[in-house]
Amino acid sequence: MYKCDKCNTLVDIRGYTESKCPSCRYRILFKEVPEVRRVVKAR
Repeated sequence: MYKCDKCNTLVDIRGYTESKCPSCRYRILFKEVPEVRRVVKAR
């Protein structure tokens, strides 16, 4: 959970993909970045 600095709304980071607050559209900087795993295969 992340709290918006402008309106103090709690935003669930896992279920929300945009970088703006859903209630006040203030830009959120996510501190918890989900790690991206890529499978690299050599051909």
